[in-house]
Amino acid sequence: MNRLTTSQGEFDLARYPENPRDPLRAWDAADEYLLRRLGGEDGSEPVRPSGTVAVVGDRWGALTTALAARRPVQITDSYLARQATRANLARNGADPDSVQVLSVRDTPPARIDLLLVRVPKSLALLEDQLHRLAPAVHAGTVVIGTGMVKEIHTSTLKLFERIIGPTRTSLAVKKARLIFSTPDPALPRTPSPWPYRYELPGDIGVLSGRTVTNHAGIFCAERLDIGTRFFLKHLPERTGPDRVVDLGCGNGVVGTAAALANPDAFVVFTDESYQAVASAEATFRDNTGPDAEAEFLVGDGTAGVPPASVDLVLSNPPFHSHQAVTDATARNMFYGARAALRQGGELWVVGNRHLGYHTQLRRIFGNCVTVAGDPKFVVLRAVKR
Repeated sequence: MNRLTTSQGEFDLARYPENPRDPLRAWDAADEYLLRRLGGEDGSEPVRPSGTVAVVGDRWGALTTALAARRPVQITDSYLARQATRANLARNGADPDSVQVLSVRDTPPARIDLLLVRVPKSLALLEDQLHRLAPAVHAGTVVIGTGMVKEIHTSTLKLFERIIGPTRTSLAVKKARLIFSTPDPALPRTPSPWPYRYELPGDIGVLSGRTVTNHAGIFCAERLDIGTRFFLKHLPERTGPDRVVDLGCGNGVVGTAAALANPDAFVVFTDESYQAVASAEATFRDNTGPDAEAEFLVGDGTAGVPPASVDLVLSNPPFHSHQAVTDATARNMFYGARAALRQGGELWVVGNRHLGYHTQLRRIFGNCVTVAGDPKFVVLRAVKR
């Protein structure tokens, strides 16, 4: 836990789930820059419009917690961000009812007077969200984006310009920038181009040539990533009434392939991204029969899966948390998979060879074998004994 000091107050903040050994803070220089601008600490007038404040893409609830007195609406694609926000509000004695927490799948407010946008890693998610929020923006709305310099590109500014209105950036401070966009009510209101659907390649097993649905923001939304492609060629061949978890399901192609290969299996799709779980459900429904059953969970790994209830877990875990490279997410997923598996149950993982997942799996499961590999990727299997 760390303390953020701003003109709005001092706040003790932590990521979620909280880990005292995690060196990563719950905010960065981009969050600080935006809060300083809102408080007028940069020498400009404080930004205090009346009406609805919307905070989009707040990563760990730092912005929302600091602005809780304004009763903001938080909009996020991340289950972990929602949980972090609630925990940070409680940690700092804020009224939990002071903040309305929405997912990106929920209907946004009808009118927004101050729109604050934390620029996401995914340009597609930014595009989709700006399209969804544009009808709520009016000529008097103050729109400010924030991000680290490496996150803000010409394409980022062009999106604000095309969907919201004339856009400029601030000078860089501590490698962070602000984006100022002036709403132009005369701009045409076009629908979001997302979700995006494409046909899968013809050499990946049971899913060959089938259609996948991708909502904005999921990993490799415009093509099949090469790690998943390698995984699909080496999935276990199983029969019978298995209970299978597609852990960190993304667009659901791995779990859907497992369901098609074994019609007697019941697949649970889980991800911390609302957009990912929506994508997985659409992919599954489009490629299975009308009577096919599955479960779709937005949550923290296998937290929503009963312990010792699963026969097989399949996962292509992420190794980034926003811009930070970390193995913490994968490690938590491996521990969660072990808890969810029955005795004799198996975890199958694909990952970049250099990540060394085999070391973690041997530590957690006591065993690990390499099922397949190429110069870039390995497919690993660990058994709960």
